Order: sequence, then C-alpha cells, then structure tokens
Amino acid sequence: MPALVQTEITGEVTWIGLVPDRDASLKSRAITSAQLTFAGIPGEAHGGLNRPSCSRVVSQYPKGTEIRNVRQLSVLSAEELAEIADACGLAALDPAMAGASLVISGIPDFTHVPPSSRLQFASGATIVVDMENRPCHLPAKVINADHPGAGDKFKAAAKDKRGVTAWVEREGAVQVGDSVRLHVPDQRAWRP
Repeated sequence: MPALVQTEITGEVTWIGLVPDRDASLKSRAITSAQLTFAGIPGEAHGGLNRPSCSRVVSQYPKGTEIRNVRQLSVLSAEELAEIADACGLAALDPAMAGASLVISGIPDFTHVPPSSRLQFASGATIVVDMENRPCHLPAKVINADHPGAGDKFKAAAKDKRGVTAWVEREGAVQVGDSVRLHVPDQRAWRP
C-alpha cells in the first residue's frame, strides 16, 4: 500500500534561482533551468548533504552541530508571493529578494502543504517538503535596497505565506514552465 497519495493538484514552475554566496547576500540569481542533485542545486549556497544546525533546531542540537540538510531549497508560491508584495505595498516582489530557489503557481495554501509531501516534476525529479519556512528578517535588507521601507514589512507580511523548505529525493532536471504534481502522506492528522 503506497504511503503517499498522488493528488490531482498540479502546479507550474514559474521561477528558478540560486543564492551563490549567502554570506554576501541572500539574493538569488534567476536561472531558467537547474539540475537537481542529492545535494540540491549545484552552486547554491544552501546546498549540500549536511549543514550546521541553526536557531531553527536549537531545541534539538547545539548551534553548529552537523545535521542532514533538509533545507536545500526554499520553495515559494507565486500566489502567496503576490500577497506578500501587496502587504509590503509593492506591485510585485522579485522572488530573488526572498532568496527563493523555486516558485510554483497553482497549488493552493502552499505554505501549509503537509511535511513529507512530495513535489514531482515533469522529469521525475522529486523534492520532499521538510516544513513551513518561517519568515525571518534576512530578506528585509535585500528588499529595502531596491524598495526602501518595504523590506521592513516583509516578516509580518510573509507570516503563513513564506513557502516551504525542501530537499531532493530524486535527481533530475527542472525548468521554468515544467509541471509539478503534489503527492501527500496517506495518514490521518496527528492528535496529541
């Protein structure tokens, strides 16, 4: 019995990017295609099989502990990005300013897709959703450089709309315009 259910929900890749040097800037560089590897997108600062732990998992590990990298990709929804832009007082928000790896349109309530869901691209390349990507202050500086004051509104505007982090489960090519199908875990909601 399959543990994942293929839904009828499909989306489309509308943007691909990579952050070449996170220490220099969170800003992504737009590209039209990428080869997803088990370490993420080659040349992407967030890539790698492992990473040092950060403040997001400080309850589990001391900061800097080597852990599996389940944050290889930052995936945003085109629709939610438009809502963030509007709340920041902008006509549009370049996904590069949010450090995006992928932008997908057509999947409703994208930021709240269940963890462990799969997004499978036309090539068969598949990424696994780790969890919601909580908004942070880092995009503010990048946004403010082009839109003074708008970046200061980003963290609040992106609440429940910041997309998800993900890691590569199956390697393959992805390009702008590709379709992507959502597969979700076949389990009931957790009841503590």
